[in-house]
Amino acid sequence: MKPLEGKIAVVAGATRGAGRGIAASLGEAGATVYCTGRSVRGRASDLNRTETIEETAELVTSLGGKGIPVRIDHTVPGDVEDLFGQVKAEQAGQLDILVNNIWGGEQLTEWDKPFWEHSLQKGLLMQERAVKAHLITSHYGAPLLVERKSGLIIEVTDGIDYRYRGSLFYSLAKISPIHLAAAMSADLHPHGVSAVAVTPGFLRSEEMLEHYGVTEANWQDAVRSGKPHAEHFGQTETPRFVGRGIAALAASGNLLERSGRVFSSWQLSDEFGIADIDGRRPHWGNYAKEHGFL
Repeated sequence: MKPLEGKIAVVAGATRGAGRGIAASLGEAGATVYCTGRSVRGRASDLNRTETIEETAELVTSLGGKGIPVRIDHTVPGDVEDLFGQVKAEQAGQLDILVNNIWGGEQLTEWDKPFWEHSLQKGLLMQERAVKAHLITSHYGAPLLVERKSGLIIEVTDGIDYRYRGSLFYSLAKISPIHLAAAMSADLHPHGVSAVAVTPGFLRSEEMLEHYGVTEANWQDAVRSGKPHAEHFGQTETPRFVGRGIAALAASGNLLERSGRVFSSWQLSDEFGIADIDGRRPHWGNYAKEHGFL
């Protein structure tokens, strides 16, 4: 079954991690997915990683959807305006799902430093990517949804509430999308358009696998690595887990009733019966509560 067949999605920040997992899962559900980011073959972004938006688009197509790669810097308004102009022209004005997943802050966060000792340049760049880019993208994407009086904007974040996340700059970057979803919901609701925030749990991204010196094939070996937080690695989830939850949410029939709220991958798994690609159903919420950090 392909519940999103005929739907058009834009995943902003689809190169790797949650963005790639979300794009792939929307494709698995049958959607046409514009996969955007700065890294293309032969031209990596300043993060200097190997993943590309072409790879993501090919994965979307291989899973039953249609992937369309578009190189774009979401901090540049003209680029974003052109993106949605392209979507409007190619899809007869149709846009059903907009996912704001731009991040790129892993190498910018200086953990265990008070904000006045943290690099101001890195901290502000984090806001540029995780807040300003989301605002720009929604500004140009929302009119397509409003015109059709339907659709969904998803703000991808880390966490389900406003509590401190160990770094002021990181906290601001991850709490802001929660409020963006709530505030956009207020403006969009009269037009029949919904906005929510969604968070994964402990994400087993490409960068996280590298950090622990494992691959997806032997990821459980990381639990015994002795590295910081390795004891929790057994509760990780692939990027496809939150992606499948988002696909199920987008296909559900009561989006306006959900608008303005924040959802977790484990909550969506519980509600829609979602399993990860390895058949597991990790529940970071229960695990974190048991260990006293949620």
